[in-house]
Amino acid sequence: MTEKPQPEQESHYFENPTVASDPVIVDVTLPDTAFTMETDTGVFSRGHLDAGTSLLLRSDAPLASNGHVLDLGSGTGAVALTMARRSPGATVWAIDVNPRARALCERNARRNKLGNIRVAHPDDVPVDIEFSTIWSNPPIRIGKPALRELLLTWLARLAVDGTACLVVQKHLGADSLQRWLTFEGHPTERVASKSGFRLLAVS
Repeated sequence: MTEKPQPEQESHYFENPTVASDPVIVDVTLPDTAFTMETDTGVFSRGHLDAGTSLLLRSDAPLASNGHVLDLGSGTGAVALTMARRSPGATVWAIDVNPRARALCERNARRNKLGNIRVAHPDDVPVDIEFSTIWSNPPIRIGKPALRELLLTWLARLAVDGTACLVVQKHLGADSLQRWLTFEGHPTERVASKSGFRLLAVS
């Protein structure tokens, strides 16, 4: 039986978290880079780098070296920070509906002296921008209809030769999501699996 998330765990999916702020600093070490970031209540994965994001960031997922790349649902910015470190010539868009998450991501970009990150609400991303790479640990718990709309909206903005990489828990529907994306015209394959998570490559 899956444990029901507590309100403080769920609240990061709302546009305006109601839980009191209680920031915690986290050190993240990856094979090729390391950084420090601030985390907080009301934003996904307070106090640690979650297993799904770790799987994505430790994979060999392709990442464009220039142009525009996207961290979809950025949270505190672990994915955006990694993309910015690995591709200093690219503009990294970190988007989230949660204002506390956006503020954290901005502070974390400054903390790590990364000037190629642009933090934005999804509605504020210029409509003419296409993305060469999209990485995401998507907000599965917003529900299937909202999640599908979110993914179709942003996958439609992939450049012709662009790629996307999503990390999704198996028990939260990773395999059915893979089949659905392929049916919707976005061929998707599982490229890695660890600790109950699937890493999905989308083209």
